[in-house]
Amino acid sequence: MAELIAPDWPALPGVRAFVTTRGFGDMRRDGAGRARLSALVPAAPCWLRQSHGCTVAQPGPAGESDHEPDADAATTSHRGVVCAVLVADCMPVLLAGRTGNAVGVAHAGWRGLAAGVIEAALAAMRTDPAQIVAWLGPAIGPLAYEVGDEVRAAFLAADAAAKVAFVPSRPGHWRLDLYAIARQRLRARGVTQVSGGDFCTHAEADRFFSWRRERTPARMAAVIWLT
Repeated sequence: MAELIAPDWPALPGVRAFVTTRGFGDMRRDGAGRARLSALVPAAPCWLRQSHGCTVAQPGPAGESDHEPDADAATTSHRGVVCAVLVADCMPVLLAGRTGNAVGVAHAGWRGLAAGVIEAALAAMRTDPAQIVAWLGPAIGPLAYEVGDEVRAAFLAADAAAKVAFVPSRPGHWRLDLYAIARQRLRARGVTQVSGGDFCTHAEADRFFSWRRERTPARMAAVIWLT
């Protein structure tokens, strides 16, 4: 289905995942896309109250709870539990064990990345990072994402190597490559197989919602589960 994007990772036993696009519909609680999504997943997704942090939800067996935890990532080893995040410029990072033992998804804008949301999600999966594959879904691209000195300083304070993800644009401002930061963070934790990262929600207006381009509250969803 053209309105859905599947990760370009190797076939993994029992793992299903995709990201919705603008054409699929708005995925917020009151958006038309949620009803369409319900027909494609085995259970109601574990939606999150996202705040650009690094808290990880670990939902129990499908149907155990319908509340929305305060978190920006979710992981599970339970079959049929659908982990989900909402995005519209921030990057969805999908994670899966090679043997189909665990899956996860992280909502990774610059604040979440700086706070360590990827590292937190990996730790919650309790899987050898060398046995995890990652896919970087649709996010604002490095040619469109301008940030201030304070953002660059936040990343360089944690890892000087992050400087390669910043290109000066005008005094006090930088173009930030979220994908480059995510790859660095994953590699530093031992995840060697990383794909995706070739989208730009800001530039691809006919395909994606973008907060920076439109100031729209509409969102896309990234979902993943074990069959």
